[in-house]
Amino acid sequence: MSPTHQIQDPKHWNRIADSDYLWRSLSLQRWDCSNFTYQHLGTHTWKQFFLHQRRKELRLALAQPRNFIYKVTKNIAFETQLAYLSGNSLTMDEQEKSIICSVSPKQELCAWDVQEGTIIWSSPVQEFHLSNLVTLPQMHLAVTMDRKKTIKVWNCQDRDALAVLPMPEPCYCMEAYLTKDGPFLMVGDAAGDIYTFTLPGLRDVSKVTAFQYGIVLLHCSPDKKWVFACGTYSRTLPQVFLTESLLRPSEGSAPLSTFLPHKLCASACWAPKVKNRITLMSQSSTGKKTEFITFDLTTKKTGGQTVIQAHEVASFQVAAHLKCPIWMGASDGYMIVFTSGPYLLLFSITGFLLQRFEDHQAAINNFWVDPCYVLTTSENSVHVYVWEEGGRHPYLRSCCHLENTWHDHTTDSCISSVMCDNASIVLRLRKVSDSSILVMYSLNT
Repeated sequence: MSPTHQIQDPKHWNRIADSDYLWRSLSLQRWDCSNFTYQHLGTHTWKQFFLHQRRKELRLALAQPRNFIYKVTKNIAFETQLAYLSGNSLTMDEQEKSIICSVSPKQELCAWDVQEGTIIWSSPVQEFHLSNLVTLPQMHLAVTMDRKKTIKVWNCQDRDALAVLPMPEPCYCMEAYLTKDGPFLMVGDAAGDIYTFTLPGLRDVSKVTAFQYGIVLLHCSPDKKWVFACGTYSRTLPQVFLTESLLRPSEGSAPLSTFLPHKLCASACWAPKVKNRITLMSQSSTGKKTEFITFDLTTKKTGGQTVIQAHEVASFQVAAHLKCPIWMGASDGYMIVFTSGPYLLLFSITGFLLQRFEDHQAAINNFWVDPCYVLTTSENSVHVYVWEEGGRHPYLRSCCHLENTWHDHTTDSCISSVMCDNASIVLRLRKVSDSSILVMYSLNT
């Protein structure tokens, strides 16, 4: 068959449309699945993998209140984090369960089956208060830090921790992430140092002094190329490190980093779909002035050396009549979402108001954003939004409102945090008695 006839042959286009190269490329663009191999696929194709993951993403977007069942749990420790241990894994498993980790009032690390509302594993009671918790769902690992400054790694199956490491200083933030070189844990401590350890063994990889005071924010970029760090002293500039230089430190030379030229950083988020892009939220000490600044990061070789450059691509100030935002998020790198009083606002990175949502009667008191969803809470209700595919108008779509269905079980309480995966929503309600309970919604499939 001649090349011309081949191009006109429908079977030729069908083969291209089914090719593993095409669907693997689409999957890599959408999800962090660079570590996903043909061994993970089993007998499935990349096309089947892509369509399966998209169906999972759309489950929550298409749900209505009647599609949910909910479970209300017993008390948990009110001041510690919640984190998903599984539920959004890049897997072909149709029966994957949503599992979250929390800390009990007795200081046990607990794993909960969200659909059943039951504890499926718990650690021994810890001698010291657990002050920090992160998970690495791809490896089914949880990492805790206690007030004795001890880090422990758990697989949430065995009784004892997989690894234990005492730290010289209290640690304010931890980030667990998976790279092509394996799983790692990054820790920011009260002395301004960033430690990098392997997981699950907690083998020391590097130690970098980033600031002369405590580190409160550590955020790894979606492609794991960059690490953002911000300290407790707001007058000093935040920094961005090249991750590779932290994972492969060179003796006698400092890791590659650059300062972002903007003080008073209150929060920051990476753009999930634009590599090397980060947006900072800067606020005055009085809280009356808020500015969003977006940077693109690049590396450049100069005189035989590699340097990092930060280019400011956009910025804008929030109008004075709007209530000072507390939370922020980003979608495609060109839009910023944040809350102001009872409103959820979507702006372009240049400051143009794209959408304003008024789905709450009272002020929004909690917020969750990921590449698929935005959740907001107010008093005793939750609202679900979904990002439109490809950044198309209307950009962010209102989906579902869950109103106070658990209130009979939880009097004198308010929502203190919210999170979701593709098949569940989890709320933590803080009670007047300084304890908390979990309300776990799951899709009734």
